[in-house]
Amino acid sequence: MKTDTIAITIDGLKIEAKKGASVLDIALENGIYIPHLCHHPDLVPMGICRLCLVEFDGKWMGISCKMPAKDGMVVKTNTPEIQSARKIAVELIIANHPLNCLSCAKDTTCQLQRAANFIGIEDSRMKRMRRDVKVIPKDESNPFFVRDLSKCVLCGICIRTCDEIVGVNAIDFAGRGVNSVVATLANKPIAESNCVSCGECVARCPVGALVPKKHEPPAREVKTVCTYCGVGCNLYLGVRGDEIVGVRGAREAETNHGNLCVKGRYGYEFVNHPDRLKKPLVRKDGELVETEWDEALDMVAQKFSTRKGDEFAFLSSARCSNEENYLAQKFTRAVMGTHNIDHCARL
Repeated sequence: MKTDTIAITIDGLKIEAKKGASVLDIALENGIYIPHLCHHPDLVPMGICRLCLVEFDGKWMGISCKMPAKDGMVVKTNTPEIQSARKIAVELIIANHPLNCLSCAKDTTCQLQRAANFIGIEDSRMKRMRRDVKVIPKDESNPFFVRDLSKCVLCGICIRTCDEIVGVNAIDFAGRGVNSVVATLANKPIAESNCVSCGECVARCPVGALVPKKHEPPAREVKTVCTYCGVGCNLYLGVRGDEIVGVRGAREAETNHGNLCVKGRYGYEFVNHPDRLKKPLVRKDGELVETEWDEALDMVAQKFSTRKGDEFAFLSSARCSNEENYLAQKFTRAVMGTHNIDHCARL
């Protein structure tokens, strides 16, 4: 066994894992489901939801998200004691949670729904525990997503995402006890906060508390590169027919590790816009008419050959990479013989 790996046993399955990894991460990476709500691989573990309880070495129970695995450790994930503790924890969460699952945008992808199904909820117990669902008006001030705090489970993932990944700190916990909520400064609408609308919190929310305003599950996905700047963020376009219905970041990409800005995540409607140009236009008899690329490029080449020197100017774009912008200035100076070049980001 390698020195940077350890061997642990989970439910009788011997696993070789990376030293320092948590028991929960090791289990999930090896296809062993342990219920959880507040855990996300991009964030520092907090142990808020208490659903990821497991038994360690047959002696004691603890939360697996914050427990580093040790060589020789024996873990059990489904003892009667664990089942009882998890059931109480998830019942307390569901007791005041809306039950409109079929009409929720997170139906089939909701982590609370998955955990409840896995743990098993008894209808008779829920009837005794259930009280009126707290009515909290939806915050629809943001143009891209909706905040429905009546579905919030206070996992803190959105808060930690805004702090650890985005660095904006637009939201935090407010209130105490049963009155605790995730709020902006002075509890103003999200559009009046310093939120940058990147949607990172929406992408990580485990329930239906944060959902896009336009939600259509895609029929297929196409991997591509964002066109909005020269960073080269990788993303997946969710497609239905020939229309883009959503975007998600590519977690395996070294450029962005799944993160996206507001433009990359929500600025895709131009692709299917009816006014989008799909062919080059040339001016004939005073009017712009569609033409083929060969004709347009031949015309550009001909114009370039007669407009060298200070009659020529080049305006570059922030959507180009550094290498492409270098070629643009080289072409302008060495080929066209002028220093008339500028960049849209400087204007």
